[in-house]
Amino acid sequence: MPLHLIIGNKNYSSWSLRPWLAMKAVGIAFSETVIPLDMPDFKTKISALTGDGAAGGAGRVPVLIDGDVRVWESLAILEYLAEKFPQAALWPAQDAARAHARAVAAEMHSGFQPLRRHLPMNVRRPVAPRARDDAVRADVARIDAIWNEARARFGAGGPFLYGAFGAADAMYAPVVWRFHTYAVEVSASGRAYMHAVMALPASVEWREAARREPWVLAHDEVDWPNVFRE
Repeated sequence: MPLHLIIGNKNYSSWSLRPWLAMKAVGIAFSETVIPLDMPDFKTKISALTGDGAAGGAGRVPVLIDGDVRVWESLAILEYLAEKFPQAALWPAQDAARAHARAVAAEMHSGFQPLRRHLPMNVRRPVAPRARDDAVRADVARIDAIWNEARARFGAGGPFLYGAFGAADAMYAPVVWRFHTYAVEVSASGRAYMHAVMALPASVEWREAARREPWVLAHDEVDWPNVFRE
């Protein structure tokens, strides 16, 4: 039975992008169901698809279904995939690089709340800057530093954080889109990394699907009541 991934709107759901992009980029086959985030019966639909009290009860996306297995939370899904498909090499083989990748992925999973709130993911919004406060600027600086350190120490084998595309890149992909959408300035190395992530065929596929979606979430449209689309 193929893997099945339940996700939210591609335009807005940063957490959904992470495992979706990882699976697409490394060639793990799966089917998907998109549930718009603002549907009044959102949690009910998740529960109906998962058939599982824990995953359905969490009421969030993404959820990965693998036969009788249910995995929710993006980072947990990535870890599950790394164990199930070791040939995909979602974590670096070298001990130091793997430890670093896991640490920065966990930092992304739990941190950067000012950035998340102020610059919500909105893939189809035309590129335009938004004023940022000190907390958001600090988050941007920290992320740029993470990217630069990973690339300098472990990225010699390719254009991504640890050379080849992996789980850490999937975790930071929504930030790449946020920085692009809101014209956030980063270092030259950071900009090159962003270009590499956005040029992935999987990233292009996600972007095009996001642009075709009809749904609008007012709280993720920073120009509200205007809704701008590329």
